[in-house]
Amino acid sequence: MYKYLLAGLLGIAFLFLGFVLGSNHTPPTDSPVLLESILESNTEVGEKVALVISSNQLYEVVKVIDGDTLDVLMNGKIERLRLVGINTPETVDPRKPVECFGREASDKAKAILTGQKVALESDPSQGEQDKYGRLLRYIFLEDGTNFNLLMIQEGYAHEYTYDGPYKYQSIFKQAQKEAQDSKAGLWGEECQGQTSTVAAPSGGAA
Repeated sequence: MYKYLLAGLLGIAFLFLGFVLGSNHTPPTDSPVLLESILESNTEVGEKVALVISSNQLYEVVKVIDGDTLDVLMNGKIERLRLVGINTPETVDPRKPVECFGREASDKAKAILTGQKVALESDPSQGEQDKYGRLLRYIFLEDGTNFNLLMIQEGYAHEYTYDGPYKYQSIFKQAQKEAQDSKAGLWGEECQGQTSTVAAPSGGAA
């Protein structure tokens, strides 16, 4: 009898051990994770850049300045960001007229980002801030979309290398080539990529 009782207890113990080990393979959904883009070498331009986001890594967009500049709330303080790797036509620089496709780029950024929360990624190759004190960042939407890349893909921004290579440079350059080939956005007939030309008159500047 004791033999059967011992076998039964051992069986229960093994079942319990299997359950514990099995449950350890399921990652907790609320565990903190590093904000790190997972970009495979064979990722094609046009696919979303995978990004692991947890709720404590999202920052509220307070204001969209133009297509490549925005304000976010970080740790109780409003910080201005300049997006790495892109340049959109000017709309707010008092020294320059509104450039071709500038309003469209600004409106696109506002439509996507206003009232949203974003994840941020810095790039050690570009430094923490630019000469104006703006934080240099890539930003990602809550679904993992790389917003910097999206603006290039859809023809709202040029790829922009400021001072040496950056993390996503080859991806951004390829995206620009494809946008240019398809005459998307600023590569179309209106601007033909020459966004330094003055924008056509409209009801008002963005």
